[in-house]
Amino acid sequence: MLTGLKRFILWDYPRGGWQYDVMCGAICLFIFLAPPFWLHPQPQWFRDQRRIPQASQITSLPGYGAAVFWIEPELVSTIPEAQRLDQLGKVLTALTGKRQMLTRIEPIYDSEQEVKGYMAYSQP
Repeated sequence: MLTGLKRFILWDYPRGGWQYDVMCGAICLFIFLAPPFWLHPQPQWFRDQRRIPQASQITSLPGYGAAVFWIEPELVSTIPEAQRLDQLGKVLTALTGKRQMLTRIEPIYDSEQEVKGYMAYSQP
């Protein structure tokens, strides 16, 4: 029995033998019948990533005496206007690792007067 277990773990059976076929069948059954959370566990911190903005939605720009950020309009449009400074400050703090206190947010328009993004200014 110990020899059989050793051969199973080391995959020592000849290809085309019945033991090889049984092992391949067991692997296929495991793949197709195992619950999804066994094969693709999602720890809590991965599920939370959906709520944190992607790095491409916020870009740090060089500023004079203040931190300046370019923010994509999709991110800002989801936040009520009265809470934008506070909420975006928290988002920037989470992304940069430094406390960001926003002083103002300015929309940037294109030639058709559509919002292309926002400039957010933080206190130094």
